[in-house]
Amino acid sequence: MKRTCVLAAVILALAGAVAAAQDPPGPSVLVQLTRLQKGSLPRIVTAFGTVETNPTARQSVMAPVAAGVETVYVKAGEQVTANAPLVRLGPSPSTAAAYAQALAALHAARDLVDRTRSLLGQHLATAQQLTSAEKSAADARTSLAALKAEGAGGPRTLRASSDAIVTAISISPGAMVPQGAALIDLARLNGLVLRAGVVPDQAAQIHPGDAVRITPLGWTDAVDGRVLLRGSMVDPQTGLVPVDITVPPGSLLPGQMAQAGIVTGQVAGYVVPHQAILVDDTGAPYVVQAVKGTAHKVAVKLLLGDGAKDVVEGALDPDAPLVLAGNYQLRDGMKVRVADPNRPGNK
Repeated sequence: MKRTCVLAAVILALAGAVAAAQDPPGPSVLVQLTRLQKGSLPRIVTAFGTVETNPTARQSVMAPVAAGVETVYVKAGEQVTANAPLVRLGPSPSTAAAYAQALAALHAARDLVDRTRSLLGQHLATAQQLTSAEKSAADARTSLAALKAEGAGGPRTLRASSDAIVTAISISPGAMVPQGAALIDLARLNGLVLRAGVVPDQAAQIHPGDAVRITPLGWTDAVDGRVLLRGSMVDPQTGLVPVDITVPPGSLLPGQMAQAGIVTGQVAGYVVPHQAILVDDTGAPYVVQAVKGTAHKVAVKLLLGDGAKDVVEGALDPDAPLVLAGNYQLRDGMKVRVADPNRPGNK
């Protein structure tokens, strides 16, 4: 009987050992890892606006004298080069009459000088009279030269002073225009700005000189600009703070709408792929690190995100890789299996 009991005990012990040997290992999850890296991402304020002419780059071509418009060489929206003809003006009847009067006055003044000089030689005039006649002739020459310079002596072509865009034309051929009338408005090519607006709580982050990436609506390519001016009050019509941004010459057109990404600084921390960020039941963000093949959850604080990557801070192990694919299945202490051991960051 005693021998039978001993034998039964041995059999039970062996069966337990076999059963223990056949028990499956603890649960594990197939994952993909990546190295944890420190770095920074730019802090960007996004704004939208329209390309306009900087007031300092606007120029109005005005009639130098009362004149008639003979020919208009340009159209609104056309780009012109320096010295390109804009409009041809002919003298108005009143201007032509003023020129004829000035010309006649000069001839009369010259004749008076000649007569006075002759009379002086005969002692029939004084030196003072000759001086007065010569002054009258000089004044007549000055008046005639001024009218001639203004185009009163004949047709005159007004030209662009620099490369520019024609933004407005206020006249048409055959029109009579008074002296000083605005004929054509120009905008220098190097004087365009993107006039954007930002919400007031973001405006304080923006400073003149901040770098900007400008992307016209409907485009994929962007151009570089700089903050030229940040307003200090809210526009009552839009509720936004105005921001003027320089536009590279020849890159955009007046009236074009664009998005501006204004870089207001850098945010430093651990830069992680966005897929590494998880949220617990309370809404708090966390990541999972693989510490010696075991999952370890770490609470983090999100400092900045740009869609593909996030900057975070927390009690992270700088030597432990982050879990990407498969991280949502892990609980603290679970074993991890690497999907691709040769992938950078998985070693």
